[in-house]
Amino acid sequence: MSSTPIPLRGQLHAVLVLGGAGGPTGAHVSSLAGGLVARGVRVTVCGPAVAEADYAFTGTGARFAPVEIAHRAARSDAAVVAALRAACADAEVVHAHGLRAGLLASLALSGRPTPLVVTWHSAVLAEGARARLLRWLERRVVRSAAVVLGASSDLVDWARTLGARDARLAPVAVPPPGPVMREPAAETERLRQKTRAEFGAEDRPLVLAVGRLEPHKGYDLLLDATRLLADRDPRLLVVVAGEGSQRAALERRIDTERLPVRLVGRRADVTELLAAADVVVLPSRWEARALIAQEALHAGVPLVATAVGGIPELVGEAAELVPYGDPAALARVVGRLLDDPGRRAELAAAGRAQAATWPTEDDTVAQVLSIYDELAQR
Repeated sequence: MSSTPIPLRGQLHAVLVLGGAGGPTGAHVSSLAGGLVARGVRVTVCGPAVAEADYAFTGTGARFAPVEIAHRAARSDAAVVAALRAACADAEVVHAHGLRAGLLASLALSGRPTPLVVTWHSAVLAEGARARLLRWLERRVVRSAAVVLGASSDLVDWARTLGARDARLAPVAVPPPGPVMREPAAETERLRQKTRAEFGAEDRPLVLAVGRLEPHKGYDLLLDATRLLADRDPRLLVVVAGEGSQRAALERRIDTERLPVRLVGRRADVTELLAAADVVVLPSRWEARALIAQEALHAGVPLVATAVGGIPELVGEAAELVPYGDPAALARVVGRLLDDPGRRAELAAAGRAQAATWPTEDDTVAQVLSIYDELAQR
């Protein structure tokens, strides 16, 4: 954090409720917890025990209360609500992250005047009966919250449509680039070549995608686009970092169609992968402020993304945008960038400039703290 900590009057107790075990939301809650503690707020984080192992919330100065919040309703919900109710007993504000966390926190606060803040990090992507159920849950959560924070403008608009009393835009910041991107040029190039050699891409264009292997991430479309690019000379290589339920299906397609794609699983060295990539691709059906999009622009790596959700407002003119569900357009834009180093250099510079306009982690903490202060005074 760059600014001087500013303690709030007294010592406000904020309880942060984390619905999932990790990902960008876990990193955001960890950053938020540390920033709030630095400003004199007493913080309790409630979430799955594995999240503490991954993000060390206690290392930020927060207290951690293990609460196993499942992604879907379960018989243990009553126990979860009871545990949350106990953890929130003396809280001045409760801040839930995600739909499930918001629902369970609202139940835990039933009959209490404690204000609830809910941050929506992502949209609900479902169809049929499940979509109708989730719409009902969304409406229930937004109407129980004193303030709903959306990571993108479309989420804020949707919360208002569902009846939120107070819905505000609250972009989630990401940490600055890792040390690899700040090394001297010669060392960065050495590390770039080392990573490319790992994949046998020393003399081949390297396209990178990062994210969970789930249907809404659009990797089937990425494979369609790769098939259209497979005859290029030199032959490109697409590296996909992530795990998920679609891995087996994607591997079958890659093998059957002999596509130049490697699924490398979950990686802890995304900064190094970015340094090695010529282009980053984000083919999702929907995103708010995708972490990999922010990391790519921070790192100055050209980004091709679908024009969905909060992506257009996030990247501005600093990335190439294509319609979702159009693999031919995706292939055409990626191929054009690989053939045009000048355009890639333009996007690299534009990406860094765009990233400089985004809120910092410090800005994010300050905005959230001002909301807590406002609610505590009511």
